[in-house]
Amino acid sequence: MTPHDLLDALEKRIAAVNGPVNALPTLCFDRARAHADRLMKRPIAERGRLAGLPVPIKDLVDVAGVLSTQGSPIYAKHIPEQSDVLVERLEAEGGIVYAMSNTPEFGAGANTFNEVFGKTRNPWNTSRSAAGSSGGAAVALATGMAWVAHGSDMGGSLRNPASFNGVVGLRPSMGRVAHSVKGTVDMNLGQQGPMARNVEDCALLLDAMCGEDPRDPFSLPRTAESYLAAARQNWRPKRVAYSADLGCTVTDNEVAAITRKAAERFSELGATVEEAHPDFTGLHECFITLRVYDFFMKKAVLLRDHRELLKPEMIWNIEQGYKVDLNELERAENMRVELTRRYLAFFDRYDLLLTPATVVAPYPIENRYVAEVNGHKFANYVEWLAIAYAITVACGTAMSLPCGFTQENLPVGLQIAGPPRSEARILGAAKALEDILGLRGATPIDPRITHA
Repeated sequence: MTPHDLLDALEKRIAAVNGPVNALPTLCFDRARAHADRLMKRPIAERGRLAGLPVPIKDLVDVAGVLSTQGSPIYAKHIPEQSDVLVERLEAEGGIVYAMSNTPEFGAGANTFNEVFGKTRNPWNTSRSAAGSSGGAAVALATGMAWVAHGSDMGGSLRNPASFNGVVGLRPSMGRVAHSVKGTVDMNLGQQGPMARNVEDCALLLDAMCGEDPRDPFSLPRTAESYLAAARQNWRPKRVAYSADLGCTVTDNEVAAITRKAAERFSELGATVEEAHPDFTGLHECFITLRVYDFFMKKAVLLRDHRELLKPEMIWNIEQGYKVDLNELERAENMRVELTRRYLAFFDRYDLLLTPATVVAPYPIENRYVAEVNGHKFANYVEWLAIAYAITVACGTAMSLPCGFTQENLPVGLQIAGPPRSEARILGAAKALEDILGLRGATPIDPRITHA
């Protein structure tokens, strides 16, 4: 089978199923086929790790010659001349870009909608949210419009949609995947990462994405062992911890029960499973301060020049960043150091930390975010993401692995987290658990069209 065969299959599948879910609003098949032509002229040994495998790119990252909007009316007609470093690496590794996946404006928010392309719907029930901000990527995977997909993650933007759509998503360690630097050189809350329908495919894409690049000064060298090989080794942990809420949030009872049951199945691999979690005291203030500062540094110019075109959540993020003084920033940075210290110490006893990947099942798409769970009202529109952003703040590595379904047949993901640079450990354990759970092959599905 050639890259052209794969592109033909994808184009047919997109025409059949994309309409109800709106996952891939921008297609570039002419560019993809031209790239495939060039790739096929290379010797097989020089076609890279992906060797012609098509990859959609999340519409926060520039692709040369392709409409790259960041989900914002400000960039509704933006066609860049140069691709992001990440895209260049994927294409050098034989990846073929054929589409841009939908995202919230500038990735702000965990429900994928914007004023340029509209809403992306969950294929398991189209009246529900696909989560975000990598919602388009996750839905494309779940519906067979992609085999692998690029995503990105700050406070769960890759893990939440993986959970909501029954696919796999990995937030790598800081620096594992090089990307074009914007705003400031050392901003590291957000990371680029791989998504797929199973663990091995996710590992394959990570192999293609990773490696250092001088244009990203904090990027890490490629490891000696491939991540695909690590996944296939079925590494088995000796002791794992499960927590339904990390002591810092509230989780829906059904989601907690499903993820706890999945976590306990590590005992079938010989692991001791205990209920425990690191101390995340101070998490919310730390994350919110650093997050709004990140948005301020990268997007303040847009608020000054294009306020009328920004959605309320973006305005909130940037304006909160304006209000951060140096005392607050010092407190947040010091707290992050302390949270990371506690998190790392936790892994002196445990090999992995297991939690729900997100605290609810897919919610009604009309809701811009989750306002409350079990009667607990969240303080702002991002606090419901704490179970994911706890790992972000602590500099951890984490994956969302499909682990079951609710009574409404909506997917639930298990977060498998580890210390920095533990991708191989997480992939190996995830593959072993994936085999036990037997959910590989649950996707792709045709969209289940339901009206609210």
